[in-house]
Amino acid sequence: MKYICPVCGYVYDEAVQGAKWSELPADWECPVCGAPKSVFVPEPEEQAKNDSVPMPEQTEEAAKAAEYAVDMPLSVGELAAVCANLARGCEKMYMGEECELFLQLSRHYLSLVPPAQGDVAALSKAVASAAQKQFALSKATAENAGDRGAQRAIVWGERVNFVLRSLIEKYEAEGYAALTADRIWVCSVCGFIYIGEVPPAVCPVCKVPSFKFEKGDAAK
Repeated sequence: MKYICPVCGYVYDEAVQGAKWSELPADWECPVCGAPKSVFVPEPEEQAKNDSVPMPEQTEEAAKAAEYAVDMPLSVGELAAVCANLARGCEKMYMGEECELFLQLSRHYLSLVPPAQGDVAALSKAVASAAQKQFALSKATAENAGDRGAQRAIVWGERVNFVLRSLIEKYEAEGYAALTADRIWVCSVCGFIYIGEVPPAVCPVCKVPSFKFEKGDAAK
């Protein structure tokens, strides 16, 4: 059997590793991106062998979802996130002027976000909710529009959401002990979070080099 990391695509092959998946300890983590064992999924019988995003035919479901998306209001926080992601996409395509305009919009919407309330459990619930509802709708909308760039960005977003959920779960269980180093690195392109003294040489999610990571201190 093979098990796949939904964040970076690492494949744990029982035949190659010489140990069954069930024999690995519960706190085992992906050797590439640090995702916990709990998020790994069995490899489908027919799995794509590359990181490309397919262009499926437009379906009736996709058309309905896209039509619904037009009428779905977004919060100022969601608008800030959308504009920030668009800015990152423009940066990756060397569209400097457009990138700066989207960043200005993102900062504007971010300034309107009300102060955060709640606890870690509420944050965990919010992240899980985003995974269940928003990504399916976003995928359908991007497929309907035939936008390959948007489809790829959504795939990145899903993978980063897995990372956030696993980090929050780990923090809920261990508190600050979950921070095994004094540095937190965030990929400025896709938002992937890595805890360690140095960032990965290449982002496991979007494949940009390490200089695209921004450094933060793990306050304790």
